[in-house]
Amino acid sequence: MRMLINVPETVVSDALRGMAAAHPGLTVDVEHRVVVRRDAPVAGKVGLVSGGGSGHEPLHAGFVGPGMLSAACPGEVFTSPVPDQMVRAAAAVDSGQGVLFVVKNYTGDVLNFDMAAELAEDEGVQVAKVLVNDDVAVTDSLFTAGRRGTGATLFVEKMAGAAAEEGAPLERVAAVGRQANESSRSFGVALSAVTTPAKGTPTFDLPSGELELGIGIHGEPGRERRAMMTAREIADFAVDAVLEDLRPTMPVLVLVNGMGATPLLELYGFNAEVQRVLSERGVPVARTLVGNYVTSLDMAGCSVTLCQVDEELLRLWDAPVETAALRWGR
Repeated sequence: MRMLINVPETVVSDALRGMAAAHPGLTVDVEHRVVVRRDAPVAGKVGLVSGGGSGHEPLHAGFVGPGMLSAACPGEVFTSPVPDQMVRAAAAVDSGQGVLFVVKNYTGDVLNFDMAAELAEDEGVQVAKVLVNDDVAVTDSLFTAGRRGTGATLFVEKMAGAAAEEGAPLERVAAVGRQANESSRSFGVALSAVTTPAKGTPTFDLPSGELELGIGIHGEPGRERRAMMTAREIADFAVDAVLEDLRPTMPVLVLVNGMGATPLLELYGFNAEVQRVLSERGVPVARTLVGNYVTSLDMAGCSVTLCQVDEELLRLWDAPVETAALRWGR
């Protein structure tokens, strides 16, 4: 096993200690595994809390800060955080204006965030929820009923976070998050399998010279397995799969996302092909983001997320943000 770790049992705690040392704008509770923006709670502001299994960094803790999340709850690798983490995070960021939970559609996340919402409300915290379910590749998977939550999580957290930063009430912040999710679709491709620290070997078999179309961020099966394709061919397949479902009538935001082990050289080249397909299909592009944002440990591959935006969603996307992984305008 070639990993830059000590032992699998401490990999999440070690990463959180390192994150705390690197980002003084965050309060990192390593013992309880909660990452909070240091100035929380912010008076008059709705709190945003998200979380999920570790291994998808910078999602979610890398998106904690002004203009985005108020707090994040990292679970064990590819394992949902527990309700106690979420309740602790909600209490830390609640200013009396309520808290929005942003939840990716995976069974463990959904159940634990639902339980946490009930517990938080018992303690006097008003909670609303947004479920992210943007993946068009498959309807059901090993981890979820319905569509998986993937790249659109970034759009939801950014736009809802901007609305909260402006002082919008909880109902409005939740509505922005739901609109961002409903306006987004994603499709992922794996060029190699993922290896978790606990297992130390690939979690599924992907022979050399083959790829998986429609893979999930935990290595869940996709639509089909094929012989290796060119970036041009993959872009045609992935973008068409998204457009077939989304059918945008407005300009789109484009996220070309690396799965963790794909170099930026390849991602930018792939983005050129994505932009070509969108141009050929007559879809105008408002903004583009390229990089590793919703990852799967050491998986090689990529995903494409499109979000059609009206003027308001685009304004919220462009609003200032300052987090470990995303920052502009401040």
